[in-house]
Amino acid sequence: MRNAATSACREKNGFSVARWLRPARMMLLFFPLALGLAPRAQGQSIIGADVSFLQQAEQQGTVFKDNGRSAPVLQILRDHGFNWVRLRLFVNPTVLPNNLAYTIASAQAAKRLGFKFLLDLHYSDTWADPGKQFTPKAWVSMTHEELVKAVYDYTKDTIDAFRKAGVLPDMVQIGNEITNGMMWPDGKLPDHWAHFTDLVKAGVEGVEAGHGANPQPKIMIHIDRGGDKIRTQYFFDHLLAAHVRFDVIGQSYYPWWQGSLNDLRQNMYFMATRYHKEIVLAEVAYPWRPGPYKTPPGPFPETPDGQRQFLKAVYRIVQNTPDNLGKGLFWWEPAVPRNRFDSDLVSRGFFDESGNALPVVSVFDEYTRR
Repeated sequence: MRNAATSACREKNGFSVARWLRPARMMLLFFPLALGLAPRAQGQSIIGADVSFLQQAEQQGTVFKDNGRSAPVLQILRDHGFNWVRLRLFVNPTVLPNNLAYTIASAQAAKRLGFKFLLDLHYSDTWADPGKQFTPKAWVSMTHEELVKAVYDYTKDTIDAFRKAGVLPDMVQIGNEITNGMMWPDGKLPDHWAHFTDLVKAGVEGVEAGHGANPQPKIMIHIDRGGDKIRTQYFFDHLLAAHVRFDVIGQSYYPWWQGSLNDLRQNMYFMATRYHKEIVLAEVAYPWRPGPYKTPPGPFPETPDGQRQFLKAVYRIVQNTPDNLGKGLFWWEPAVPRNRFDSDLVSRGFFDESGNALPVVSVFDEYTRR
C-alpha cells in the first residue's frame, strides 16, 4: 500500500509519480490483448467450476453428454482442462442438498480425478449473498461472543472432518459474497464492522486449527464487486485495517450485475497493484440463450458461441492481470438438475436442454491438447 505522507508530497503542484506511470503501465497491460496474443500457459491457472448441484443432478438421473456420448460431468470437465472444483456448504440445510456428508462425497469424487478443491462456507442454512446473510437457525439467539465461538468451532470441526475424509480443501472461503457482511444482524455492514471482522477472524482461525499437520488451505475472502473498484477498495481497505489474515481476493463477475468487461479489467489492475494478493473470480457465468437480464445488455450475443466468447474474454483479462496475480476463475455452475431448477439457471450452464455439452466447455482445449 502507498505511504500516505509520500503520496501527499508527490501530489503537490499537481505532480504524481503514480499518475505519470499509470498510462504506461496500463499500455503494457493491454498491449498483449491488442495484438491478440495467447495468455499464459494453463497449467499455472485455476480453471474451475462450481459443481455443488452436480451430485444431486446425477443422482436424479440427469444425463450429460460430450460429443454425443454420455459421461460423468467431472470427467468431461477434466478432459477439457478444468483442474479445480468449488463446493458450497450450508450449516444445517433443510431444502438444499449441500450438507457436510453430501459435500464430502462431492469432494471425494473430484479428488479421485485429480481436481483441487475450494470450499465455500456460507455460514448459513441456505443461500448467503449480498442481499441476504441469514444466521444459522441454531445460532440465532446467541450473543456476539457466542457467535464468534460458534464460527470458530464449526469451522475447525468442518475442516477436520474433510481432513479425516482425505479431502482437505486446497482453499477455503470465509463466507459467500460478504460485501454487506455476514450472519445478520450481528455482522451486518456498514454498521457493525468490528463484529463482522471478529466473525471473519474466527473463521480464519478455525481453518488454521483444523488442518492438522497438513499444509494449511489458502484463505479466500469473497465479495461480489468484480467490476466495481470503489466498493472493492472500501471493503478491502476496512478489512486490512482490522488485520484480517487472508491470501486470496475472491470476486463474483456477472456482467448484468457487476459491470462491463472493461470495468472488470480496470478492477483487476487496481486490486493487483493496491493489495498485491492473488485474485480469483469465484463466480462467473453467461447464458447460451436469451435470459431475463437485458439492462445493461451483455458484451456478446446470448448464444452458445457468445457464451464461449465471454468465457474466453474473461479468462484473458484474468491472465493479463499485473504481476501474474490473476490466478483463475470458477464457472457458476455448469451442471444442474433439469427437473427442479428454473430455465435461467440451465441457461447459464455448460449443457443444453438435451444435456449436450456446449462450445463453452472447449475454451481451454488449446492449452491442454497440444
